[in-house]
Amino acid sequence: MLDRIEAALEKIRPFLIADGGNVKVLEVTEDLVVKLELEGACETCPMSPMTMKAGVEEALKRDIPEIKEVIAVNAAPLQ
Repeated sequence: MLDRIEAALEKIRPFLIADGGNVKVLEVTEDLVVKLELEGACETCPMSPMTMKAGVEEALKRDIPEIKEVIAVNAAPLQ
């Protein structure tokens, strides 16, 4: 499953990178919820919720219909 998710993300990563951001897979739960971390400019962008739902989630569900949901999770800050 992770390989399929990464392959789907590779299709949209160029758009995220062009805007100074990226996305990293943190977890895929047993009930097929994909937890992602937004990186770079995507972390603080006010449009990131729309990017996540209308861009990233739609792209993943198009390629992997069994995915139930895609959510953004903030990584724990380094101490």
